[in-house]
Amino acid sequence: MQPAVTPDWRPVAFKEWQLVADAIASGEQSVILRKGGISEGKAGFQWLHDRFFLFPSLFHEQAVQVMPLPDGSLRSFQPLPGLAEDDVAFQVYVETLATGRITSWEEVTRLAPYHIWREEIIRERFEWGDEPGLSWATVRAWRLRDPWILKDRATFGGCRSWFGLPSDEGGGWQDRLAGAEFIEPRCGFPAI
Repeated sequence: MQPAVTPDWRPVAFKEWQLVADAIASGEQSVILRKGGISEGKAGFQWLHDRFFLFPSLFHEQAVQVMPLPDGSLRSFQPLPGLAEDDVAFQVYVETLATGRITSWEEVTRLAPYHIWREEIIRERFEWGDEPGLSWATVRAWRLRDPWILKDRATFGGCRSWFGLPSDEGGGWQDRLAGAEFIEPRCGFPAI
């Protein structure tokens, strides 16, 4: 299965935790949950794009906010060898199969087999703000065999979920995506 990318598509990125991006890349996760950041605007978080690269954000606390590995150990991230400190490696491309908003905690708990977040973290996000709820997307994913490496920049920062990517930089994304490997989700897809 090949990604459904048209020649006129402009690449965009969706900011996601590195450990979650790794879980999607390994087939362990097929759902993305999002509450929204402080820079999302008055409308809150929206699924603005149906295909995007995952921007792997990393902070040390995320290991204790996701479920441990099957052996009970904390998940960890190993950077790609040879990456400079200001390099960002785009390794996962996803397409949404379905998106929506959940306002019932029971609906959220039914998604537990399809993601790696700890229940208390999801509960905290669900209850944050004026109205309980989360946005969700069921995704299928591809792993780039040759990561697309870009230099980090100010436009990648901030508390926002989406940003455009420079399509002609870093050797380009088209050939990398054309040779990407489809990831069969071991967890399956939710019936939402």
